[in-house]
Amino acid sequence: MAQNLQGARWRKSRYSADQGECIEVASNLPGLRAVRDSKNRAAPALVVSPDEWAAFLSGVKRGEIG
Repeated sequence: MAQNLQGARWRKSRYSADQGECIEVASNLPGLRAVRDSKNRAAPALVVSPDEWAAFLSGVKRGEIG
């Protein structure tokens, strides 16, 4: 089911360089986190729960994902 992402405030990590290899995250929508490719903003976003997003970030920080 498609999510309504109207009103999403997208942001890039402060660690992102200007090389075009970035994702943007919207975390201001109740009950979901949305992720999109900064080079192709018209493409569908990946939508996950806040718990799934937190688990992903934890895995990245521990070096399990990367």
